[in-house]
Order: sequence, then C-alpha cells, then structure tokens
Amino acid sequence: MKKPIAAILYDFDSTLAKSDMQNFGFIPALGLTPAEFWSATTRFAEETGVERTLSYLYMMVKMTKERGIKMTRGWLAEMGKKIEFFPGVHTWFKRINEFGKTCGVNVEHYLISSGNMEIVEGCDIAKEFKKIYACEFLFDPVSKEPVWPKLAINFTQKTQYFFRISKGVYDANDDAGVNEKRPDRRIPYTNIIYIGDGMTDIPAMIVAKNNGGKSIAVYPQGKREKVEQLYQDGRVNYVCQADYSQGRELEKVMHLVIQGIAINESLGNREAH
Repeated sequence: MKKPIAAILYDFDSTLAKSDMQNFGFIPALGLTPAEFWSATTRFAEETGVERTLSYLYMMVKMTKERGIKMTRGWLAEMGKKIEFFPGVHTWFKRINEFGKTCGVNVEHYLISSGNMEIVEGCDIAKEFKKIYACEFLFDPVSKEPVWPKLAINFTQKTQYFFRISKGVYDANDDAGVNEKRPDRRIPYTNIIYIGDGMTDIPAMIVAKNNGGKSIAVYPQGKREKVEQLYQDGRVNYVCQADYSQGRELEKVMHLVIQGIAINESLGNREAH
C-alpha cells in the first residue's frame, strides 16, 4: 500500500528567510538600502499603474543596467548565497522528513514565492523542495541578460499552486490539467499545510484552511502581533514563532499535524476496506 503524502507549502520572504530575498545580496550590490529600492519600486508602480510584482522585476532590470551590472542567472544565484534564514531552517527539512517516516507519511516540501526563482536557486536550501514556484526572467541566449518576465506570481496567484500540487500538475503553463476534475488526487487537500508570515499570504492560507488543510502563520521573535490578527480572524489554524529549531513550538505543531494526517489516512483506508 502506498504511503500517504503530506505536502508542506512555504512562502519564502520573512517566512524561511529573515526578510525579502533581494535585501541580502541584490540590493546592496546596487549600492542601495532595502528601503530605497522598495520605495522606488512602489513609486514606479503608483506612477505607471504597473502591477507591483511586475514593477519590482522591471526595477531590477532597470537598476542593474544603469549601474553596468550584468544580471545573469549565475549572478543572481550568487546573490542567493547571501540569504540569512531563521534559526533551524537548514536542518528542518531532514528532521520533518524523518518524523514523517516514523508516522508512515512521506513529506514533500514546495516553495511558492513572489521572489526570484534565480535567487532562490542559489541558496543552500533550494535542493530541499520538490518544486519551486517563483517569479522568473526570460534570458537572452546571447547576452544572458533578462529580456522579459517568464513567470510572475503575486499573492493572489499563489492560490493556484495549492491545486496544482494536490493534483500533481506541476507545469505552471498547464491550464487544462489544473482545471480538470480529478477525483483521485495525488495529495488530498486535507494533507496540505501552508506556512506564511502575513497579509500577502492570506489568500493561500484561507484556501488551505477552508479546504481541510492547515495554515500556519510565523513571526519573528517578539513580534507576534504581526500575525495575531490572522488567528483572531480565523485565517490560520496556528501561530508560531519563526524558529525551525528542534523541539521548538513550530516543530511540535508540525509533528501534531503530520500525526493527524497519518491517523486520518489510516481511518480512511480502514473504512475503504
């Protein structure tokens, strides 16, 4: 009999990484502070009406060109090596996978981010994800520099990946597959957990919670108020400090969720027989 699968879906910025992924390497390479870059991006969006995610992608291209920086895929990956993560992130995936095995559950990890795929690919936890969904550039084959956004994911568009992952339809361009009625899903909705940090995660959190999965809001140490309202409003099942270390609250909650999945699956199989 096949082992049940639990899928953990993660936001990246301020969820696994301590802040926006561009803040650690990319923005300092421009000679700017994060506040300067993001305020310039906001001004551009407000003045032009360009959607905010597309705005920051445009500003990345514009500002690197202005400074004579060749923004290749390889250069962006180097920026990913500078990302700082919350405590315990580096060992989290292995620990959770091993706990899942003790419960008879295969755990899979997925990243759904409005950040840059190319930056994520350079960080040392990229290998932990079965699939990474993030904004991507289309690179010119000759100059190796971006010529157009290949994929842009804003906070409402994140919700589609909940359904893609459940159905096992991983190609972001497979519109037919994600909309097909599939009674036999690879991963039931009830086996999906979403971890995020705030307002931009609300649509994905609600989709997970309302479909029988679990949503967890994480916050930096001492800043619980950032996410407390999400719990009060019923948007999430749990609120935990963003500490992925062994024995901390977040790990304990995840253990309980995985154990619940194992129990539900075993009861379901018993009923089926």
